[in-house]
Amino acid sequence: MKTIPASEFRPEHFKLDTEDGIATITLNRPERKNPLTFDSYGELRDLFRDFSYCPEIKAVVLTGAGGNFCSGGDVHEIIGPLTEQDMTGLLAFTRMTGDVVKAMRKCPQPIVCAIDGICAGAGTMLACGSDIRYGTPQSKVAFLFVKVGLAGADMGACALLSAIVGHGRASELLFTGRAMGGVEAERWGFYNALAEPDALQDTARATALSLARGPNFAHAMTKTMLLQEWNMGLEEAIEAEAQAQSICMQTQDFRRAYRAFVAKEKPRFEGD
Repeated sequence: MKTIPASEFRPEHFKLDTEDGIATITLNRPERKNPLTFDSYGELRDLFRDFSYCPEIKAVVLTGAGGNFCSGGDVHEIIGPLTEQDMTGLLAFTRMTGDVVKAMRKCPQPIVCAIDGICAGAGTMLACGSDIRYGTPQSKVAFLFVKVGLAGADMGACALLSAIVGHGRASELLFTGRAMGGVEAERWGFYNALAEPDALQDTARATALSLARGPNFAHAMTKTMLLQEWNMGLEEAIEAEAQAQSICMQTQDFRRAYRAFVAKEKPRFEGD
């Protein structure tokens, strides 16, 4: 299998820093609250796909610059041009944006999302596509699609948001497009936890670092099963997990953990 060194990732439309096995992606248009463009959508999709081939990257932090996460699709650079597109062009665009979330769910690394300020529209779907979400009490989360005359069915919202907060709560948020404050978002389970703005990045990085130092092959397997079991009944899920776990039991990390337990030491996982 081909591998891609982390040093080869040089995105043009957002910041990427790699350190300690963690890739930190920062949406970086703070003057506009970090909106997405056609180019940044495509670059995010390709980056998450390529992470599958980069064993140096063990975990990902996704965040925004300037006190906001993401205000959604850029009104002038995306929404305006879309009003001039025919059906073929529109479907190509909506499939491409959905491919970003597919790539996030399929990349083997856990993704930790750190959300401050505005998280709206397509930004909410980057959050939903992540595995773990931290927010601030001051943050605002709004699935704004209905506000521009569109369905709440965007980038997998109906499936993902329902899985995160439940059907009734997802229905309300998608039908109304109202903003959900940080405290409510944490209470509803959208956020795993809240942190103050000055501690948010450290909180997300600490979780990512803990995951990066864990059994990476096993983490990737967990993420795979979380995705695949959506379409399974209980019996099929139990059998799939039996097979997945037996594969993990063949790893060196499993043996390292046993030896460390016997020696009353903390295991040092290496991902093999």
